[in-house]
Amino acid sequence: MPNRSHLRVANPPTRPLLIWDGQCDFCRLWIERWREITADKVDYVPYQEVADRFPEISREEFGRAMVFIQPDGETFFAAEAVYRSLRYRSSRRWLAWSYDHVPGFAAISEIGYKFVARHRGLGSTFTRLLWGRDTLPPTYIWARRWFLRTLGLTYLVAFVSLWVQVDGLVGSNGVSPLNQFLPAVYERFGSSAYSLLPTLCWFTASNGFLNFLCGGGVVLSLLLIAGIAPALSLVVLFVFYLSLTTAGQTFLSFQWDILLLESGFLSIFLAPWKLWPRELMLWPGSFGVPPSGGLGRVNAELRAPPATPQPVSRAGLFLLKFLLFKLMLMSGVVKLTSGDDSWGWVNHSFHWSALTALDYHYWSQPLPTMFGWWADQSPEWFKHFSVAFCLVVEIIVPFFIWAPRRPRLIAAGLMIFLQLVIAITGNYCFFNLLTIALCLLLIDDSVVAALWAAPHHRAKNVDVPFRTTKRLQDQLRSYAAIAVIVLTLPINAWLIFTAFNPDADWPRPLVAIYGRLQSFRIVNGYGLFRVMTKDRDEIVIEGSADGIDWLPYEFKWKPGDVMRAPGWCAPHQPRLDWQMWFAALGSYRENPWFGRLIVRLLQGSRDVNQLLAKNPFPHDPPRYLRAMFYRYRFTTLRERRETGAWWKREQLREYLPTVSADQVRQP
Repeated sequence: MPNRSHLRVANPPTRPLLIWDGQCDFCRLWIERWREITADKVDYVPYQEVADRFPEISREEFGRAMVFIQPDGETFFAAEAVYRSLRYRSSRRWLAWSYDHVPGFAAISEIGYKFVARHRGLGSTFTRLLWGRDTLPPTYIWARRWFLRTLGLTYLVAFVSLWVQVDGLVGSNGVSPLNQFLPAVYERFGSSAYSLLPTLCWFTASNGFLNFLCGGGVVLSLLLIAGIAPALSLVVLFVFYLSLTTAGQTFLSFQWDILLLESGFLSIFLAPWKLWPRELMLWPGSFGVPPSGGLGRVNAELRAPPATPQPVSRAGLFLLKFLLFKLMLMSGVVKLTSGDDSWGWVNHSFHWSALTALDYHYWSQPLPTMFGWWADQSPEWFKHFSVAFCLVVEIIVPFFIWAPRRPRLIAAGLMIFLQLVIAITGNYCFFNLLTIALCLLLIDDSVVAALWAAPHHRAKNVDVPFRTTKRLQDQLRSYAAIAVIVLTLPINAWLIFTAFNPDADWPRPLVAIYGRLQSFRIVNGYGLFRVMTKDRDEIVIEGSADGIDWLPYEFKWKPGDVMRAPGWCAPHQPRLDWQMWFAALGSYRENPWFGRLIVRLLQGSRDVNQLLAKNPFPHDPPRYLRAMFYRYRFTTLRERRETGAWWKREQLREYLPTVSADQVRQP
């Protein structure tokens, strides 16, 4: 192979020129990708067309390796030729620099190049296996559009769901009145309370303002769905939902609440900065997606969209993909490091017989569904298989988020499938919808184009480069996203590490930074059901007018009457019903809000009673209240046929001793 420092062609091209083997299928696939990367700054031509123009290079040399010729005549071969050509894209300049300056990089690159050159058929097979027929750099115009719409839908569900409950939960006559909570916090912490509890409700904690935040969130969510001022809408949505999450106290302390806040915050750096949606919304080209063919191509039969879409920030996309990676990986790893052997990890090894988590989960989860009852009837081997499948999807599959197109799409499909199964068998509010929205970011535009296009459109496709416009605000958005990456990546990395090593001590610098960010919920750890609940204890609140005859209060969604079928309320979250499940895991002394709930029921609070399905004392509140403890379990298929009951239960003891209205009236 000629040495680049001694070879200059006598008839150099006027523009940088990469010469390749036109008969090599592997070369043809990757030349298209490099052509897109270098954006018309480099010419590409098969050596069969220009070999005679450069007699200094033999046809055998052209056939063995790619050749890159600069306008000054200097010539490069093989891996170095590729790196020099890619240097015309700023984000790829590190390759040529590493070739010149990093010890061993050049040698390893040339060895790898020679291996691929000698096995081009194998390289072509692996390329098509991993990337498909399209190796062009992926774009995500469609993914951004539909992710933001789905995020807007998630925000809409969250605000509407909370709006119908907020007065009963934290209103002035609710279970945990905000207008009492915030003054108490300020009295204890002084002005530092503002940073500890960031919420607009410091201005006013009235019921009217809480309803304003919910209603405003609904309007802004609709704007985001419609694509109107998406970035601005996301900023205000984040502020409103953070305010409500802080105001909601224990009732808004769920992982999907912080996931929505983190997703909403990071989405600000992905959303286009515009006021009105100006692209067409009826065909793929309106999202930067061609109606057919490869990435960045438009069909010659169809008109171009009236407005060129803004480019997708790679830094903003990375932030959200990393959030999905963190969410899934941590959710899986914490199950194995929790010490709960029902996830199959016993004495540092897997045991198939120990994969028993789903033996309990369907009936012990907070709000089961009717489909969960049917799933509980499945054979043991299928439950064990399902546990193993869940662990594989949560621990192994997330790494394919960073893989080429086809493995990435398989990963997206598996994660979406898992979320759908979870959504069917359990009420997890908007968590599944939000996770699926994040998975949409793994689907690049060429996939959508291939699925959308009709066969005859594919056949008549004409390759025309598609361009996005990059403006100053796009650059500023990317710089801001990079700043967020620099700030949060060390914390996220340590959060993931603590999933593997729960006893690890945090480095002091990270503790200081995380402590300041934690109250804003913009960087969080995750891990649902790290320890499986293996019993189901239910609290049944009973009231009496005379202390002799007791009548039960019925909740809207949590188990009560054994004859009532488990309901499906997702993506709505009945937050009081959820808290009743947590209350049953401890005593009433460990759940101060439960005592306040009893007080409100004795007082006949209308706002609180509206959170319930059945108030046995609709006219006058009861004189006495108590809470009984029951153990619940799904019936078997045979028991269901014989009794018609979905649940079976046994009374255990009192959860809360009898409380009278007279006690409540006392100072």
